[in-house]
Amino acid sequence: MSKTLNVAVIGCGGIANGKHLPALSKQDKAVLVAFCDLVESRAEEAAAQYGAEGAKVYTDYTELLKDPSIEVIHVCTPNDSHAEITIAALEAGKHVLCEKPMAKTTEEARGMIEAAKRTGKKLSIAYQNRFRDDSLHLKDMCEKGELGDLYYGKAIALRRRAVPTWGVFLDEEKQGGGPLIDIGTHALDLTLWLMDNYKPQSVMGSTFHKLGSRENAANAFGPWDPEQFKVEDSAFGFIKMQNGATIVLESSWALNVRKFGEAQTLLCGTEGGADMADGLHINGENRSRLTETKVDFGSGGVAFYDGGSENAEDREARQWLEAILEDKEPIVKPEQALVVTQILEAIYESAKTGKAVYFD
Repeated sequence: MSKTLNVAVIGCGGIANGKHLPALSKQDKAVLVAFCDLVESRAEEAAAQYGAEGAKVYTDYTELLKDPSIEVIHVCTPNDSHAEITIAALEAGKHVLCEKPMAKTTEEARGMIEAAKRTGKKLSIAYQNRFRDDSLHLKDMCEKGELGDLYYGKAIALRRRAVPTWGVFLDEEKQGGGPLIDIGTHALDLTLWLMDNYKPQSVMGSTFHKLGSRENAANAFGPWDPEQFKVEDSAFGFIKMQNGATIVLESSWALNVRKFGEAQTLLCGTEGGADMADGLHINGENRSRLTETKVDFGSGGVAFYDGGSENAEDREARQWLEAILEDKEPIVKPEQALVVTQILEAIYESAKTGKAVYFD
């Protein structure tokens, strides 16, 4: 793979600077040639720090997409523009990695997949937690059947008090929701992927806005403005799959819990179980005795992935670029991300109607 790819980033805010740009800057196959943001100074700062010589700055993404030399787009904008920008980029002949969640609605997500098929360009969604050491280790175990038939999973995305108070996180119109669509999406993606089960049958959901109206609330990022808090502060789902497997989804930005954690899963199979609380634990039975093992990731890398010293964000960027250059499927397939969006949308719908949502 001697070729390099010209990459542009649309949206130069927190997620771009916190993940995409640092990871892409480490990849020798990526050349960062263009940056776009509605706030020009943000694009200029990103270009100055990460851009190649002569990198261009835009405030209008449609102008950026006119540049035929750009081959790859990373979409790092609020949720309500994911579909619009992704479809436009695909139709402009670019490969697209879009931030999670795939889209606000199932209809928008389907439109993104149709555009990728129509144009023949690659599309993936940025669910980087699949690329952690513990996730890859557990995925390898699941694929080899070491946990047996997986029939119960719990997708965990719980914060006690960590409501994001910047950007548009509290804006329902731009984001589509609160912790469920923000961090619950990571936990659900991880759980579905590990179980290799993408056929939901029904969903029951509940959402709550119990703490968001409080003034001067304790919060990791400082007190939130109750007038701006237009989304749920916690949400929960009960998901029944077509094969009878069950998944419980827990998500919160503010919830009175003692134990909390994000992008975690708990799996139960016929031959054993696993959870990610305080490290990756595998439990089972041996010679009529119960066993429990905590996997040590301090010694050695990930044997089934090159570059054991990489972090999840770097692996995500590398495999995405390799998928383009080697013309292979990305690890995160858009059809899988679509199911995540379908389930999240169903939880919100169920919470509003008080009824179960059934899938065809």
